[in-house]
Amino acid sequence: MTHILDIIMIPIQLIVAFFTLYYFIIAVFGMWHRPEKKILKPQNRFALVVAAHNEEAVLGDLLENLKILKYPKDLYDIYVVADNCTDQTADLARNHGAFVFERTNHEEVGKGYALDWVFQKILDLPEKYDAFCVFDADNLVHLDFLLEMNNRLLKGQRVIQGYLSAKNPTDTWISGTFAIAFWTINHLWHLGKYNIGLSTALGGTGMCIACDVIRKYGWGCECLTEDMEFSMKCLSHGIRTCWAHDAIVYDEKPLTFMASWRQRKRWAQGQFDCAERYIPRLFMVGIKKHNIMILDGIMQLLQNYFLLLSTFYAIMTYINMFTPCFTVILYNNTLVPKTFWTVLGIIQYVMPLIVLMQIKVPAKIWFYWILYPLFMYSWIPVTVLGFMDRHKKGWCHTIHTRSMKFEQAALTRKKEIDR
Repeated sequence: MTHILDIIMIPIQLIVAFFTLYYFIIAVFGMWHRPEKKILKPQNRFALVVAAHNEEAVLGDLLENLKILKYPKDLYDIYVVADNCTDQTADLARNHGAFVFERTNHEEVGKGYALDWVFQKILDLPEKYDAFCVFDADNLVHLDFLLEMNNRLLKGQRVIQGYLSAKNPTDTWISGTFAIAFWTINHLWHLGKYNIGLSTALGGTGMCIACDVIRKYGWGCECLTEDMEFSMKCLSHGIRTCWAHDAIVYDEKPLTFMASWRQRKRWAQGQFDCAERYIPRLFMVGIKKHNIMILDGIMQLLQNYFLLLSTFYAIMTYINMFTPCFTVILYNNTLVPKTFWTVLGIIQYVMPLIVLMQIKVPAKIWFYWILYPLFMYSWIPVTVLGFMDRHKKGWCHTIHTRSMKFEQAALTRKKEIDR
């Protein structure tokens, strides 16, 4: 070794190369949506669950939207858990015809606790359901959502995440860049993993969970990212989280930078917490069962660690340009030609542009694309702070105000799968 820092910098470069290739391969498989033969006959009975904390400004739009889904009305019911509400959320939900459970618990605060509580309440009812579908109060839902989830359940899938889109992508540059990030992840991560038989992760809303899974394993998720925690819990039992590309949900993206900062920091905290809990478990179970899908779940949990590591590597590379302190093995033709990494970088930049063209985004989004790198780089300090606060459980509610009727909303992919 030429430099003493080579002892850590050479392994770091190899790790960065491995993750870069891994993400690239997943992204390639997410560039197309494979056609499937769908089972269109409605058979499953659904309990639609909306977790709401002081959501009177937006909840009514969602409830009216859910009542017009293209699915037999006798095969689904709408439940709202009014969680520690101090406004008129519960009364509004009743006025819109939903069944309402009011929960007051100032010790166990957050959506994870609310879902754990209401799932058991619903399972104890005389009405019997085949699956839960979970939505956030600010959502709008594609009219074919239940038909798509019914199709997947009939094909044997037990835990399913729908396509997460945005209902307000053109409001501000923050909501626009946030939407670009979600659209890109939908295709180049979730769809890619699903296409090659791997497990993805739940996204907190637009998710469908078979009731027998909840009965057998419970919910019991307390991380700030309870959705990811439940996915990893299921994965440790060999249950794959599948991706339903045509089951579309539209949520409200934050309008301001600080609102997005708080939301993303909460996600980072929860993801680090979940990683500490589940990486050892997934490793042991995956090795014992020789199951690549389970071991791949570790890659999902390592994403934030990779961001921190790659940021450190970028800083060290910049320092190395002026004061050589380690041996560069990635960009000097040692492992592969330098042109390989150049071409790879160009392709990775072009892929999201192809996704935006595929889903026919509003013209304004192309302007926000210019600002997209700024938004993405802001993930670095967010992730650092999330790591530092990973053991804190303080839950910060994201305030939703963007009222919008489904019928009037200009939504991406809104008419794409209408039957």
